[in-house]
Amino acid sequence: MKEGAASPVIHDSLKRLEYRGYDSVGIATLHNGELQLKKDQGKIDDVHKLLNLDDLKGNIGIGHTRWATHGAPLKINAHPHLDCTGKIAVIHNGIIENFSELKLELENNGHTFVSKTDTEIIAHLIEDNITKNPKYCLADAVNETVKRLEGSYAIAVISTLEPTKIVCARNESPLVLGVNQNGYYLASDIPAFLPITNRAIIINDGEIIIISSEGYEIRKINDYSIVSREPKTIDWTPEMAVKKGYPHFMIKEINEQPSTLRNTLRMQDHYLDLISTFLDRAKDVFLVACGTSYHACFAASYMFSKLAFLPTYPVYASEFVEQHGKSVNIDSTILAVSQSGETADTLSSVTCAQQRAATILGLTNVIGSTLTRVSRVYIGQQSGPEIGVAATKTFTSELSVLAQLALRLSKKRGKVSQDEMDFLSEKLEKIPDIVETIICNQAKKVKQIAKKYKNAKVFFFLGRGISAATAYEGRLKLMEIAYVPSIAFPAGESKHGPISLIEPGFPVVFICPKDGSHKTLISNIMEMKARGASIISIIEEDDEIIKKLSDDFVEVPKGIPEILSPIPFVVPLQLLAYYMALEKGLNPDTPRNLAKCVTVK
Repeated sequence: MKEGAASPVIHDSLKRLEYRGYDSVGIATLHNGELQLKKDQGKIDDVHKLLNLDDLKGNIGIGHTRWATHGAPLKINAHPHLDCTGKIAVIHNGIIENFSELKLELENNGHTFVSKTDTEIIAHLIEDNITKNPKYCLADAVNETVKRLEGSYAIAVISTLEPTKIVCARNESPLVLGVNQNGYYLASDIPAFLPITNRAIIINDGEIIIISSEGYEIRKINDYSIVSREPKTIDWTPEMAVKKGYPHFMIKEINEQPSTLRNTLRMQDHYLDLISTFLDRAKDVFLVACGTSYHACFAASYMFSKLAFLPTYPVYASEFVEQHGKSVNIDSTILAVSQSGETADTLSSVTCAQQRAATILGLTNVIGSTLTRVSRVYIGQQSGPEIGVAATKTFTSELSVLAQLALRLSKKRGKVSQDEMDFLSEKLEKIPDIVETIICNQAKKVKQIAKKYKNAKVFFFLGRGISAATAYEGRLKLMEIAYVPSIAFPAGESKHGPISLIEPGFPVVFICPKDGSHKTLISNIMEMKARGASIISIIEEDDEIIKKLSDDFVEVPKGIPEILSPIPFVVPLQLLAYYMALEKGLNPDTPRNLAKCVTVK
């Protein structure tokens, strides 16, 4: 800023990002060549009441609210992070895949770390580059540092070495620059500075930006060449801005799935190995969850069985104590799955199992939640805060992590050939791009289907094998968001009662990957079609047989392995629920009688 203190502006900007969720907050500024820093865990208002975030001096600063992916939500892990000298401060959004290797290298070079975060290595790498290359300016050191980072990042760096500059860089994490006559404002989201200026420049992947009171300079990281880009006027309202221009959080989060799936592929090998080791040792494995997370567990039971030859038992958490409470013991392992890590029924199941000496493992999206504290080992699924009540990106992220666990366990147990392991791993890496293709190419068609069937009184969702889990999740989304009564079954069970409901025009959604159940599923489709059902099929491209049997169809790219199919095949069903809600004039972000985290039993 050219005039005024930076810290009150940063404080207000962070408040405007509260909707995203966070566990800690911190601000650092530069004044008279000195670095000033305040940070702590907790809500912004609570930390401000304790520390007074507004009285940091200086017209240059950086601030951050953290959603933990590495390290518990503690003051020591809050951003900004410093180097050994205390002269360099860094904030960071994203996940650094190779931080363990870089941290070990830096420790061997004499660096001392104080946090458990991946972010802190960035400050030390910058310090290391400056120490080894005295001619480097801050931008040079940052540029060389980010070349060594693998993963996603949007970083902002200040230093007493050049107290008039902020250096930022981006790869796969959002970064935007706001411009007005009084200064420059870098943020991860436009709402942070929208009341200050509506003139903005989107920073692209692979770019570094250097700003000072004199101006800004954008360069490419790989060759340091100059990039010319002028600000554009953002005509969003504040409400539109928090949703990145989308009308609702649900569709925003559906569109975020390619990015969140890429983040789940950056799991730390150490924790995947630990959890797969515990699963391998267990005599009985129970996958315990509620709602959408239960459907992920249901799909995972097929993954573990088919890949690792490990029988697992998916159980509704609300039923676990009654169904298995007396039978779990020291040889049992519970893998509890909860987006929030605070779901009451799931935690009750965990408490029951703990009392009987069972091993507790956790998969959650919230580091520091109760589930992470009671688990022997846990994994954070790294999908970021989800605002919409309907689980979308967190569901596909859970599936991705569970698939990685199944693959890791299969390798440990030697049940699948290395060629098949390599094939599945390669396909898993491509899933984010496949999901992106589906969203881009099929949303319009799904919207048309929603319009066509908006007055339907009830829906069927049917799938065979692992696709039964996809059917259950599609059913749940349509019920909770569009309030359409829906029924889901494994397709083979449809003739044992449910088929009696079929009459002309009755919409039946079939999930139809080209797997071992494909031929049998065709028979199920013909049974429904013969009784007048309207067939809506989610098919692979070029599946001409089912396409001809269908009244409507949505295509996904072909060649997806069976055990990974729920991830892409659920996306059209998420879109169907969303557009059906819109057709009915409903707000998909706030379905009646539902809450994001169910903390009552």
